[in-house]
Amino acid sequence: MAEPLRVLILAPTPFFADRGCHVRILEEARAAQAQGVEVRLVTYHIGRDVPGVPTERIPTIPWYRKLAAGPSWHKPYLDILLFFKALKVARSFQPHLIHAHLHEGAFIGAFLKPLLRIPMLFDCQGSLTAEITDHGFVKEGSLLQRFFAGLERWINARAEFIVTSSGPTAELLVNQGVPKDRIRPLIDGVDTDCFAPHPQEAIRQRLGLPLNRPVVSYLGVLNRYQGVDLLLEAAQYLKQQGARVHFLVMGFPEEKYRAQAKEMGIDDLVTFTGRVPYDEAPQYLCAGDLAVSPKVSLTEANGKLFNYMACGLPTVVFDTPVNREILGEAALYAKFGDAADLAGAIGRLAGDRELRAEVGAAAREMAIKEHSWTVRGKRLTQIYRRIVNIEG
Repeated sequence: MAEPLRVLILAPTPFFADRGCHVRILEEARAAQAQGVEVRLVTYHIGRDVPGVPTERIPTIPWYRKLAAGPSWHKPYLDILLFFKALKVARSFQPHLIHAHLHEGAFIGAFLKPLLRIPMLFDCQGSLTAEITDHGFVKEGSLLQRFFAGLERWINARAEFIVTSSGPTAELLVNQGVPKDRIRPLIDGVDTDCFAPHPQEAIRQRLGLPLNRPVVSYLGVLNRYQGVDLLLEAAQYLKQQGARVHFLVMGFPEEKYRAQAKEMGIDDLVTFTGRVPYDEAPQYLCAGDLAVSPKVSLTEANGKLFNYMACGLPTVVFDTPVNREILGEAALYAKFGDAADLAGAIGRLAGDRELRAEVGAAAREMAIKEHSWTVRGKRLTQIYRRIVNIEG
């Protein structure tokens, strides 16, 4: 190539806000840059700029400050502003390709790409309809849910190519009628130099954690969809059984769950940190002896698991296709959605130091060999070039 490949990234979210979806957007951009790709990222007015990733934002909307995940009725006008901002950026940047994250990004890209006369890659992290239903935004079987299901199929058909953050999501798209040759799973990865085992003592003292009992780490958005309610139920089960274990719950928004833990009588064995900056996440994670992710989705990605693995943390998860795809045998699995079984798996791992060492070492090795962002970046760049018919 006489000039580098240029990619316009659409991120219809308050990037960067220290949560899973944003980590994928960030690390894919960095991985593509490492392969010589030039990127411009267009996003909402709020969020944190990340050094090294050129970012353009829509005009400030003073009344919209939501950083947490989940649907919002404010999104339509934010996305209209994002469309016009992306169009303006594209006229000077002259991209070869649009990389649209989430269904909202692909919806915007569907109208943008004919104006720019360039193709679009859709980065799909799960089912739009399933997500808004799970978040309680629409009711199962309602007219509104059927509308979004139709919209989702329309969006899926607009992209020249789709990458998914999990194998089950790719299978779901095929079942919805997307040709198999237009889809490829590109599951999340991890920087195994950054996310690696760290000494525990200093961070435990900083957080005021007990030194004489196993600590269970959770890092992510705090909501029912991520299984935080089930996690607190599991903590309550363990307390009732007399288990000596402590929970380190990291993420936001935490106020509801602080109150809920107190009401359940478990606030003495749960430490809430609030938001944890992404660049400090490895140290915070390693304050734990094991990790947990009780996410209640059968198709959506679970990116936090890669960070757990790279830190050498043995992990407890629900038994789902996505979790099996990522962790293989390097985890303990609980029955899907069952808080008592989750408690049992946590208790087993917390009480067996040798098992923790074995599972944690296997997870760290798998992260290094199979889930490096360097490998993912090469695959992503190959897909870019395939779409725009550029060899390199």
